[in-house]
Amino acid sequence: MDFVIAALVGCFVALGVYLLLSRSLIRMLLGLVVLGNGVNLLIFTAGRLTREAAPIVPAGLEHPAGPIANPLPQALILTAIVIGFSMFSFLLVLAYRAYQTLDADNTDNMRVAEPDDAPNPPLSY
Repeated sequence: MDFVIAALVGCFVALGVYLLLSRSLIRMLLGLVVLGNGVNLLIFTAGRLTREAAPIVPAGLEHPAGPIANPLPQALILTAIVIGFSMFSFLLVLAYRAYQTLDADNTDNMRVAEPDDAPNPPLSY
C-alpha cells in the first residue's frame, strides 16, 4: 500500500510542477493546489497509514500500552489544508482581477509595465 501512496505522491508533485510551469494563470493555480495536495499526502504517509495504532493514548493510562500513531502529521495536514484553501482563494481572486484589468490569462500577454513600442531596458549597468 505504501508503494501506491508513494506513486500517487509522485504523480501529484509531477503534475503540480508541470502545471505551475505553464503560462496560464488558471493552470498555475491548479498546479499549486495539486502540489499542495501531494505534499499533504506525503506528510500523511510519513505519519503512518495503519489502522491498528490509535493516535491518542487511552484515558487512564500515562503511557501507551502498545504502539501509537503520531498525531502531529494529522495536525500539520489540517493546518496546511486551511492555509492552502485560503491561499487558493486569495490567488483566485487576484487572478480574476488581473484578467478583468488586463483582459489576458497568458503571462506573456500581461506586459503592462513593458509596452511593445517602448525601448528595450538596458542589458547591463
